[in-house]
Amino acid sequence: MSAKNKDEKNRWRNITIAFRVSPQENRMINELVRISGLTKQQYITDNMLHHQFTVTPTPRVHKALREYFISVVEEMKRLGSASDVDDEFLAVLRFALQIYDGMNPKTD
Repeated sequence: MSAKNKDEKNRWRNITIAFRVSPQENRMINELVRISGLTKQQYITDNMLHHQFTVTPTPRVHKALREYFISVVEEMKRLGSASDVDDEFLAVLRFALQIYDGMNPKTD
């Protein structure tokens, strides 16, 4: 028998929550999770419960951000004008920029 899955506060997580999303929402959630460096479970739980979380600048996060920003550049080249940018694209970009900004030391 496998070990019980407990969280950081030693609570046993035995409840499953499932819900449906559109393909666009799924892509957005997966992208946000990927660039956060958290697990999907932790990302969704923290966001649903309005917990703040800290993104640790690991090589995984750096790689995810680099790949994401490359895709942003490609998407911007593809778009005809700024009015073609959708809200989901901007929301993920804003999140990625917040992570990037938090990873760089502030200089005066």
